[in-house]
Order: sequence, then C-alpha cells, then structure tokens
Amino acid sequence: MSTTPRPDAPRVGATYRVQVRPGFDLDATAELTDYLAGLGVTHLYSAPLLTATPGSAHGYDVVDHRAVNPELGGEAARQRLLRALRAAGLGLVVDIVPNHAGVAVPAANPAWWDVLRRGRDSAYATWFDVDWDRGRLLLPVLADSPDALDDLKLADGELRYHEHRFPVADGTGDGTPREVHDRQHYELVSWRRGDTELTYRRFFAVSDLAGLRVEDPEVFAATHEQVLRWAAAGEVDGIRVDHPDGLRDPSAYLARLRAAAPDAWLVVEKILEYGEELPDWPVDGTTGYDALAAVCGLFVDPDAEGDFTALDTHLVGRHTSWQDLTHDTKLAAATRLLSAELTRLAALAPDIDHDAARAALAELAAAFGVYRGYPPHGARHLATARAEAGRRRPDLTAVLDALTRRLRDPDDELAKRFPQFTGAVMAKGVEDTAFYRWSRFVALNEVGGSPAHFGVPPAEFHRFAAARQVRWPASMTTLSTHDTKRSEDVRARLAVLSELPGRWADLVARWTARAPLPDPAFAHLLWQTAVGAWPIERERLHAYVEKAAREASAATSWADPDPVFERAMHDVVNAMYDDPQLHAELTAFADEIAPAGWSNSLGQKLVQLAMPGVPDTYQGTELWDNSLVDPDNRRPVDFAVRRQLLARLDAGPPPPVDAGGAAKLLVVSRTLRLRRDRPELFGGYRPVPAHGRAGRHALAFDRGGAIAVATRLPLGLARAGGWGGTTLSLPVHEVTDLFTGRVYSGGETPLADVLATYPVALLAPTTESVEAAS
Repeated sequence: MSTTPRPDAPRVGATYRVQVRPGFDLDATAELTDYLAGLGVTHLYSAPLLTATPGSAHGYDVVDHRAVNPELGGEAARQRLLRALRAAGLGLVVDIVPNHAGVAVPAANPAWWDVLRRGRDSAYATWFDVDWDRGRLLLPVLADSPDALDDLKLADGELRYHEHRFPVADGTGDGTPREVHDRQHYELVSWRRGDTELTYRRFFAVSDLAGLRVEDPEVFAATHEQVLRWAAAGEVDGIRVDHPDGLRDPSAYLARLRAAAPDAWLVVEKILEYGEELPDWPVDGTTGYDALAAVCGLFVDPDAEGDFTALDTHLVGRHTSWQDLTHDTKLAAATRLLSAELTRLAALAPDIDHDAARAALAELAAAFGVYRGYPPHGARHLATARAEAGRRRPDLTAVLDALTRRLRDPDDELAKRFPQFTGAVMAKGVEDTAFYRWSRFVALNEVGGSPAHFGVPPAEFHRFAAARQVRWPASMTTLSTHDTKRSEDVRARLAVLSELPGRWADLVARWTARAPLPDPAFAHLLWQTAVGAWPIERERLHAYVEKAAREASAATSWADPDPVFERAMHDVVNAMYDDPQLHAELTAFADEIAPAGWSNSLGQKLVQLAMPGVPDTYQGTELWDNSLVDPDNRRPVDFAVRRQLLARLDAGPPPPVDAGGAAKLLVVSRTLRLRRDRPELFGGYRPVPAHGRAGRHALAFDRGGAIAVATRLPLGLARAGGWGGTTLSLPVHEVTDLFTGRVYSGGETPLADVLATYPVALLAPTTESVEAAS
C-alpha cells in the first residue's frame, strides 16, 4: 500500500454510517459499496474496527488496539473492503474511541490483564486512569451476596468466578481460592459497589469500560498506531472521535491527533447545549447533533408549547420545571451513579470536610449548564454554576467559594478532573434520565436537543445555517445515529402532534383511562412513542419500555427493578395490541397523521442533506424507519430491498409519497448525487423568502445554485387552504426540480406548482441538474 495519501482520494462530501459488527462484518460491508456509490455518498462511515470485547455489537469496547477485530474478518477483510471502496470510487471514515477500553472480559484485553496480574509494576499501569493510592483495584463483578466469594475457584492458574476469569500474580497461587484472591492486585467486589467505590475512572457509569490516559504520549501512540498508520497510507480519509469530553485535555489531544493526521477530515462527538459554540479546536466540526436539533425543530409548531405544558401539568398533577428536574437528576447522577468519581474528586481537597466537599462538587456539577467548560467560555459557565449552587445550598457558601477558586486554576489537579465529571453528570443526569422523565413532548428529547425550547422558527434556522457555512462548513449533519432516542421518522411523525394539541390531549386522556399506569409522566412518553413508531412489533415495544422506564429511574430502575410497576407497564403495551378498541383507535390515529409525518420526514431529510455541512445517512434511514433507542436502532437492515428500489427509481417515473419509502429514497439519492457531482452549487447559503399567506409554511434556501424547498407544519397549511397565492422567488434562469424533472423559468413561481407532487423540491440550473441526475 502507498505510504502517502492517494492523490485521487475523494473529498468527504457525504457519508453513510454502517454498524459493522459480528453478523455484518467487513466483507458484508464491502458488498454495499456499489449501492452506496449509486446512492450518492462519497464515504463509508464505519463503526470502530479495532478488536473489541468478544461478541460486542457496537465496537466501542476496544480490547486490543493492535489489530482489526477478528470477528469482523480481521486485517484481510479490511484490505478487501478497501479494494471494494476504491473500485467504487468511495473513501473511508473510521470511528475511534480514545476515552476508554473494554474490560468486561479481562483475558481479551492484554493490557488490562497485565495490570491485574502485576499491579503498579505492570508496563501498562499508566495506560488506565487508576487511583492506585486507594489500595487494590476494585472489580465489581460479584453477586450482591456476602458469601459470593464462596463461588470462587482456581483453574489453570487463574481465578474463576462463574464465566469470569482473572490472572494470578506470580508466586501467589498457593492456598484456597479466597486466600489467593486476597493476595492479588485487584479485589472482586459486589456489582453494587461499582458506582460507589471503584478505583478507576469509567466511561460514564459503565464499569466494563475503563478510562484510558491518552494524555500520556506513549499511551496515545500505542492506542492510535493502527488508525494513524491507515491514515498515513491513504486508507482512511476521515476520523470520527468518540466522546472527547471524557478526556483529561481534549484540546491537547485533538492538537496531537491533527498533527498526526494532518489531511484527515476530523469530527468530534461533542454534544453542544442550546446556544453553545464548538471550541476553536483543530477539527472540521461535530458529528451533527447540533444540526439535528435545529432541523427537527423546524417542523415543530412553537405555538403549541402552552398546550403541551398544560397537558403535562394536568397528567402529572403539577407543573414540572425543566431546570429543577434536570438539577435533581444531575445531582442524583453525581451522588449515586457517579459516587466513586465524586469521592475521588473530593479527596483532592483534603483541607475541606470530605462530606462537604462531595456535596459542593455535586451541586456545582448539577448546576453546570454544559457538558464541560472550555476556554474562553469555561470561566463563565463555572461562575454561573457557582451562583446557582449557592442559591440552592447557601449553607455551602464557604466550601463552594474555596472549591471554585481551585477550579479556576488550570494547573490544579482538581480543575483538570472536574470537567471530566461534569460531562458524565450531564450525560447520565439529562440524556439518560431526564429525557425519559419529562414527557411534555418527547420529539424534542433528543441527544443534543433542548426539550425546554419548543421548536425552531425559520429565521433562527437560517441564522444557524448561515453561521455554519462561515465557520464550520465541513461539520457533519445528521438526523439519526446509533445514539438517538428515536429515529428521524418517528420524530417527524411526533412533530405532527404539535399541530393537533387538543386532539392529542383528548386521545391521551381516553387511552390512559382505559389502560392506566401508576406513573402518568411515563404513560405519556409511552403513548407518544407508540404513535410515533406505529405499527411496531410487540416485542420491540416491550423491550423499549423496559429500557426507558429503568433509565428514567422513577417507578423502577436498573439497580432495583419494581416487578409490580413493570408488569403494569407491560400490560399497557399488551393492551395496545389485545384491546380491540385501543388497537383500533391507535392504528386509526397513526394512519391519520402518517401523511403529515411523511411530509415532515421528507422536509427534514432534504434540509439536512442540502444545508451547510457534510451530511451523514444512518444505515437504513434512506427509507422510512421507525427505530427506537439502542439496541433497536442497530437492527439488521434489508439492503437488498433498498438496492432494488433504487434501481427502479433510476429506471422509472417518480413514486408517490406513500410508496414504501421510495419518495424518501428519491430525495436522498438525488440530493446526494447533486452534492457529489456538482459541489460548486453548494458553496454558499442564502434564505429564499416565500411571499403570500402561506409563506410561514415554506422553508427555502439557496446554497449557491442549488435551491432546497421544504414544507413545514403541513396540517396548518391544509387548514389555511394550501399554497394558493404563495410564491417563491427563483433565479431568472431555468431551473429543474431533480425529484420530478419539472422545469421552471424563474421569477415569482407559485409554490402550488413547485410542490404539486412532493412536499419538497430540489432545484438546480437546468443543464447542470440534468447532468447531475444522469
């Protein structure tokens, strides 16, 4: 292979995300390359490829950074994939995981195994973020029973606990299993102690993922050697960095990564809160959650906020403050799920009473408004958090002041570790808890979203898109990922509810009375999810509600499941299928709003694909997709159906909107092909105003030649009498709609003509559009 970037390497113009995994390995992925090229993408965007925990369905638990995962086909399969990509004219973007490594199966991770065997004397002791001063390395694998260690056995020179295997240090193997265990550098403890007493940093609250110290140049080099070798050889064109907020110094890490891969398209999974700007890092942008929130919000009617607030208040019996709810869920995450990390932080302030330090640090984290602070705005976020924490806990004023002074010092160890903590608190407290508790309008409860901001007016979206074009033109855009709580099409249908608040309130009242649940807030989440995903297989909905309820940790939880509540919850799900009246009403309502949901789906997809940035399409979402949260959104995709349908689209007339998702595939393929073949038509951004009484229902922009037009709030449009009298100002030259082939001569053009077939249009200068579509 070449040792320099290939001169013919395709520019990263659009990506397609494939969940490469055991069962759909690199060879299966290679078979998609001709389909992806036909779809119009420029790059395959792959899940992590390095060796992961055996059987891993996602690859974010890397156990050996030296080799391609053998369960994906190993290095030989990677080479076959590269050849297939090059033959199709495609490039490769890979996902890397610098923050943590998989330790669920110690024997599969050579570095971790050696640390367990040799302790601080291991050559890999500095790889992992271990607090060695607190004694033995605690491993939370035992049953929650005082006699759990009675099941420990010695076999083949190892300690065994059921299916778990652990090494034995040299010279310590004589005696009973308990005696041998007590001589090791590690201690096996109850799984319940994982959140409270661990001596190593984790990914969030996942004890099977141990934090890596990539700030150490040697650790960085060892864990990045393979990926950087691929980049240097021109075998990788882009790198997606997983969870940079977990790192000790993300800015320094990204500078080192950029220096090692200067030509790579580099994007980071940085979750930006509402109004937050990406730090001035040496990257091309984020993985697109900021775009997701802006695009999806366009199709939500802001005028319905009061109605949904009133409905939520009526259902739960009180007004719910998003600010207070998230403070409480973040505080619970800080003091319970992440108690071990909080204890480690408090120990860095030995001059302060330990309990007071824990309480003050937890309050600061609960009040922190973003994942973590970065210069130059980090001091502002800390000051705001200090003020809010002091308001809630005036008894901690002196402690808060003392800790805040230290947190302002960039050289203080406490200041270096606290940002790693605030990010974990935000993720576990908000995304993984509050998003499942506050069910006012769950279409907004999405990664990177802000449920308290009800919809995005067109003017706000235009400002957002224009700013991206100036500062982050190569940042990724997305609508669905492996981390989204609901797929783009489920959210698009739920957005229709914002146009029917009264009708929805009546239905929820009737349904919850017929199939009651002790937790009314969760019941509202359940009914919204069912309507958004209907029809959905019964077992999928059962699996979803169990995960969602336990994540909410209100009526039940992962640590302490409530069998009575969970039976009642599953009874409600069963009633949706078995109660004839409920089933009929749910089906009829879902069918009624489906056309407006399709309109929203096509609109948000076109906007996402055509707006500034590098658009990503998550596997399978080029057709209608009603996926819910992981692992539901990792279900196998029927690529044969998509391949056949794309061929029919290329050979035949445009399909109707409801033709099994064919209209969405038409929008995806024609937009991506135009972006790939005529990138000069996408070099700018200018809003295109619609004139007339229905102007608020149109969202249009000119990218520098290519004009995207989408319908928003379709039910309101119908109630207003349609597009009659509403026009769009088009260029004076002829333009062709790539979805229908119709030609328009420019000037003030009736939207009733432009959007006669589909609720969306993609217009390009006629001769250019014909060439691009051929």
